[in-house]
Amino acid sequence: MRHGKKFNHLGRTASHRKAMLSNMAASLILHKRISTTLAKAKELRKYVEPLVTRAKEDTTHNRRIAFSYLQNKEAIKALFGEVVEKVATRPGGYTRIIKTGFRLGDNAEMCIIELVDFNELMLKEAKPAKKTTRRSRRGSGAASTEAKAPVESAAPEVEAKEDDNKEEKGAE
Repeated sequence: MRHGKKFNHLGRTASHRKAMLSNMAASLILHKRISTTLAKAKELRKYVEPLVTRAKEDTTHNRRIAFSYLQNKEAIKALFGEVVEKVATRPGGYTRIIKTGFRLGDNAEMCIIELVDFNELMLKEAKPAKKTTRRSRRGSGAASTEAKAPVESAAPEVEAKEDDNKEEKGAE
């Protein structure tokens, strides 16, 4: 039974796991997107998101705590600089996990973990999606009259052809 087991050890010792998550977090902050296995990405999300929340308030204490997690000066500069500028208004959920399939060697489930506000493709697609309107099965008034108009105009042509055929038969 797995009662109360919330921590994935990732098959590593504590020191190895801490070093790996620190390196992955620094890479994620510097590059904004990394490819990894799904299990590592889920653990990395738990590791990075509190750091981003802490970085919203730029104090010496918060910088020192973030440095104790990341151990990388460039990552700290990027975190407290460009990353916080983009996520200042976001109340949480700073990362996104996108599944990409399975690895060829061992069939491990792979994914991309990225910082949400740095993916320009997703941001561009989100803007036009807001223009959608509510649709019902009954249809709107404008769409239904446009659909009926061509049908009604086609009916007199058919009747006219039938009248012409009758007149030709009568003349013969």
